[in-house]
Amino acid sequence: MPGWRLPSFRLSAVRTTHFLPSLCLLCLGVAAVHVNDLSVFFTSLFNVLPTLILLLGSAYCAVYRRQRELFLMITVYIAYYLLGTQADFYREHGQVREDGAVVFHLVCLLLPGLFGLHGAWQKQTHLARDMLARVAVLFAVGGVALALEQRYPEVLLAWLADIRWPALHGQWMSLIQLAYPLYVGLFILLSIQNLRQSRPLHAAQLVGSLGIFWMLPKTFILPFTLNIICSQVMLMIAAAVSQEAYQMVFRDELTGLPGRRALNERLQCLGRTYVLAMTDVDHFKKFNDTHGHDVGDQVPRLVASKLSKVSGGGRANRHGMERFAWRDRTKLRGRMMTLCLVKVVRVHSRNHRAAIRRNRVPPN
Repeated sequence: MPGWRLPSFRLSAVRTTHFLPSLCLLCLGVAAVHVNDLSVFFTSLFNVLPTLILLLGSAYCAVYRRQRELFLMITVYIAYYLLGTQADFYREHGQVREDGAVVFHLVCLLLPGLFGLHGAWQKQTHLARDMLARVAVLFAVGGVALALEQRYPEVLLAWLADIRWPALHGQWMSLIQLAYPLYVGLFILLSIQNLRQSRPLHAAQLVGSLGIFWMLPKTFILPFTLNIICSQVMLMIAAAVSQEAYQMVFRDELTGLPGRRALNERLQCLGRTYVLAMTDVDHFKKFNDTHGHDVGDQVPRLVASKLSKVSGGGRANRHGMERFAWRDRTKLRGRMMTLCLVKVVRVHSRNHRAAIRRNRVPPN
């Protein structure tokens, strides 16, 4: 079909640094869950930690107008509140409440669905309309689930706990069978989202879904599992918002290099001995006028990719539209880098112009 293309996935764009904060938080949370004989201070802290992180994260999201992240945290907190009520009753009385099984199965079923929905829901309209739409979805799903749980508890429990595929059921499965296809779909959805657009938020969602999947079977087994993991997942999302805010300020979005603001801050702590090399792209405006801005954007990307691959120390920055800077602490090595930069950019610019000529679409 003319004009139709398969979706492209840029595997090279996935950055492991996006996963590091979330993975560290998840590992710390799992380690804290397995700590025995907690002091009174940590016991009291874990009881208020999810609420505290939700309040701080909500304020943070409100400042940056990040509604998707806000509703991700709200979804996790609602699950924490519902399961926390059941877990507290179980620890006090040694048995679950009458509605404990239904509530637990509903949370296991709805949590991955709502988490994936808000995670993949891109903001495409006015902020107020987007907020109302998200609130409406949350209340609609919650209202239907509450109505079914109150009116048909036994029928709903039987439907949720039914083993529909006996051949696929294993003894290791601690959740209802319907939950596992949802979590597989959630992992696939979030992985594709991260492959198509690598962002700290997408990495936090993927790691957070793994933490939720690990948490649910241990809700009634290990104390404070619910409090710690839910807090860590909400903290992952808040940390991703902070990381993306930092990147917007200090990193150039087109090339991925540190921007001018980052260069100005680094220059203040380089010391007395350093070398700063400046380079620019000749005839960049003429190139844009000839080939268009979409093709012109490839030129800064090309220059940035070659500068970032130069070994021997130093760091490249994008200083302006077609201007780049190279800073190095060592004077001799910096002089050698200055001589090499022009040659590297020139050779690859010639190859790039030839590639554009070969790919030019002939006129009809």
